[in-house]
Amino acid sequence: MDLRDPHDFARAYAELAPTAASAAAAVLAPAGRRGDVEDVVHDVFIRLWGEPQRFDPSRGPLGAYVRLIARSRALDLLRSGQAAGRATERMAAAPAALPTDPVVSEAERHEVRAALLRAMASLPLPQREAIAMACWGDLTANEIAARSGLPLGTVKGRIRLGLARMRGELEGSELTAATVMTMISSLL
Repeated sequence: MDLRDPHDFARAYAELAPTAASAAAAVLAPAGRRGDVEDVVHDVFIRLWGEPQRFDPSRGPLGAYVRLIARSRALDLLRSGQAAGRATERMAAAPAALPTDPVVSEAERHEVRAALLRAMASLPLPQREAIAMACWGDLTANEIAARSGLPLGTVKGRIRLGLARMRGELEGSELTAATVMTMISSLL
């Protein structure tokens, strides 16, 4: 079967889409994410159409390959949702993560949190997402690269540039240098 041929590809899709859907549903349905199954099937076949050479028939049948890719993509989707949930929880708990030095007043902690959120909001979306996944999603740069499909250098660059931009944004505020450095250090 030549997956570059539209007729062969259409036949493979007709035969294997239910297989991909059941593999994805086995991962996503218990987590209450049955609605994402179609997206996974779509992603699997888009990938197969775009990169048919990734399938090696000497390693096994096409059906097994499709099931493996669907399961992997479903797990990625599930994990990214969990990481986003953790990121949201950490952002909500940000005041608790700030220094609890008795000298630092509650008003200053509130001001620091607000400055941190403003600095994050000023970042371009790709940098903001990379920093949120790294700092509040507990993901390494390698994990972010794997989940987003970006090169590792791109992810590291986004994090580095975003933190530098935040540092510049925060240093321009009326916060003390020590407070700014503590905030940036807590991100690393």
